[in-house]
Amino acid sequence: MASDPRKWLAEDLEVFRLAYELSLVIHRASLTWPKIEQYGGLADQARRASKSVCGLIVEGAGRQSASSSEFARYLTMAIGSGEEARLWCRYAQDLGYVDEETAKAWRERYGQILRMLMKLRASVRGNPITDYR
Repeated sequence: MASDPRKWLAEDLEVFRLAYELSLVIHRASLTWPKIEQYGGLADQARRASKSVCGLIVEGAGRQSASSSEFARYLTMAIGSGEEARLWCRYAQDLGYVDEETAKAWRERYGQILRMLMKLRASVRGNPITDYR
């Protein structure tokens, strides 16, 4: 963690580590989905959204020295990407690319990541942290 307690290094954040690990799992799994889904289809969308969560956390953390509100804005976008990735997990299940247990585990993990992002955003904004969802 950075010396200023209000400043975070993205890779030190547990939420980043969880999001990164899940993005790797989804990336690897999506490579086995049908060829039609690989470029512009569901596999591509799932990979992009899952990586976007990580990228936005890192980019926001990199901008926090200029403005904590910038970091909060990027965390908001990461939350949106997490919700999108969560939806693609449901599509993957409904299309038969992953089993129900796997899709449920991925969606639950995204739920955990989203709650953590919301708490981090509240902290960055200086708001009291409340329990989300």
